[in-house]
Amino acid sequence: MKDCYQKLAKIREEKGISYQDMATKLGISKCYYWQIEHKKRRLYYDLAKKIANIFEMKPDEIFFDEIGEL
Repeated sequence: MKDCYQKLAKIREEKGISYQDMATKLGISKCYYWQIEHKKRRLYYDLAKKIANIFEMKPDEIFFDEIGEL
């Protein structure tokens, strides 16, 4: 099963959104966003909510599988 970070990247790519576009919408740097997708930086709940809003999804739809396996 894919982890939530792979799922996040897949959704972003399917929607045709670049790293830079995501970063701009989130108010963070492109590097910071890239680090999130590549597990180099921790993803906090408030940012997870913003990401889900960009995709017009609920945070659980993207991130629950990872949390549910803990």
